[in-house]
Amino acid sequence: MLILATLLRHEELHGFGIADAIARTSAEVLRVEEGSLYPALQRLLLQGWVSGRWDRTEGNRRARYYRLTSAGRAQVAREVSGWRRIVGAIDLVVAPA
Repeated sequence: MLILATLLRHEELHGFGIADAIARTSAEVLRVEEGSLYPALQRLLLQGWVSGRWDRTEGNRRARYYRLTSAGRAQVAREVSGWRRIVGAIDLVVAPA
């Protein structure tokens, strides 16, 4: 969900850019490590929720740039809706009586 939501905010990013955007947006609370990020991006590609293209970074390194597909936009909406429902339920449980 974090990767999809990040790509919804940013038109296109490479893997390091996605991880950096998640960290910055979360005030450095959330960090996505390479060992989790790249397998997740591969699964998102296989699901058809993101597309990828190879290009060069500003530092002239070869990198894959990712962007949401229309199916990915629909999926992030479903996941965010489910997340909000779960957070609301947890709030009910932990709220003072």
